Amino acid sequence: MGASGVGKAINTRRGRRGSRHGTMSEINVTPLVDVMLVLLIVFMVAAPLMTVSVPVDLPKTNARPSPNPTKPLTITVQNADTLFLEEEQLPREQLLQKLSAIAKAGLNEQLMVRADKTVPYGDIMKVLGDLNGAGYSKVGLATLPLDPLKPADGN
Repeated sequence: MGASGVGKAINTRRGRRGSRHGTMSEINVTPLVDVMLVLLIVFMVAAPLMTVSVPVDLPKTNARPSPNPTKPLTITVQNADTLFLEEEQLPREQLLQKLSAIAKAGLNEQLMVRADKTVPYGDIMKVLGDLNGAGYSKVGLATLPLDPLKPADGN
């Protein structure tokens, strides 16, 4: 019995010493959770700001979105007289001059035309004709996806 008592004392001392100076096997996740919550809040605030801020009522279609490796320049047609390049309002005559100054890839720049669904078709075609006449060939039209639960009413 004496031998077992001595062994316990040695093991007890080693156990205390080992826990005081040894490595801790638990991971403290509190800093990780704090960082993740801060990132979540930052992305929740920043996500709405990443979209173009010119309000238009886009038409809906069942076309699938095409994958874009780069972000295209956005031209918004709000009504017959109001054009925006990104978020800057400018007259139609200055659109091509400003576009050529901004375009990094020149005539190979990808352009996205957003037009309110109340804008007459002819006004949108004038803008597309101007872009085509200037040599821009990578032009897309922005739409919203159709809601499969609602009947198609042309909106």
